[in-house]
Amino acid sequence: MTLGDAVRLEIEADGAATITLDQPDRRNALSREIGAGIVEALEEIEDSDARCIVVEGSGGAFSAGGDIEAMVEGIQEDVPIDDRVRTLERTTSRTIARLIEFPLPTIAIVDGPAVGAGANLALACDMQLATEDAAFGFVFRQVGLSVDAGTSYLLPRIVGENVAKELALTGEIVDADRAAELGLVNHVYADDEFDEKVDAFVERIVSGPPVAMRHTKRLVGEGLDKTVERAMTDEAVAQGIVFGTDDHEEGVAAFFDDRDPEYVGR
Repeated sequence: MTLGDAVRLEIEADGAATITLDQPDRRNALSREIGAGIVEALEEIEDSDARCIVVEGSGGAFSAGGDIEAMVEGIQEDVPIDDRVRTLERTTSRTIARLIEFPLPTIAIVDGPAVGAGANLALACDMQLATEDAAFGFVFRQVGLSVDAGTSYLLPRIVGENVAKELALTGEIVDADRAAELGLVNHVYADDEFDEKVDAFVERIVSGPPVAMRHTKRLVGEGLDKTVERAMTDEAVAQGIVFGTDDHEEGVAAFFDDRDPEYVGR
């Protein structure tokens, strides 16, 4: 399925839904078209049987960040600053927030540059798998801007405040290995085994119990903002829901039968 001219969506029943950013001539910068396409794709996925989401870019780039052409247009046409801020909130910020808050597990497949808002798009996913050619940079200073697109929310949570300030204030672009050291990606896979490793990783997520996986994602995502008592109470409430699922019974039965469970999502 093609969403406009900028995003492709493929949904496998009881499998992964793949969102592909498809403006390779612009290195998949987060244009209004791509932002709208991602949001539309998420709406389609919400009504499907997909169990996780894969986000990738076409043409050897994940996403080269903000829409420079739109920035030039705003300056040359003297668009009021308030209008430019509202546009940012309605497009890039809305897209990043929607992805962060989406209930299904999400996986970014990062090949080539993921910079500026494009880096945040990758970090908005729950997990990141990178090729050896991947590169990350929070390069807002290169165009005379402060951070946006969720940098101040996402980056410190992943790398800590000190490193987040360094990356944002220097605009340094880090390669795949350094990104892995900092925790910006979960795994870096060699080119000759990349597809095989990604498929196995995605299958591991897809094969999990869907109801429990949604609660796990939500609880871990909320954990840093809670007291330990509140976290444990919320875990108990979620577990009370999951105890009543067919998947819990199947998981226990499969454990005693020494076989892989077959979860159905209820």
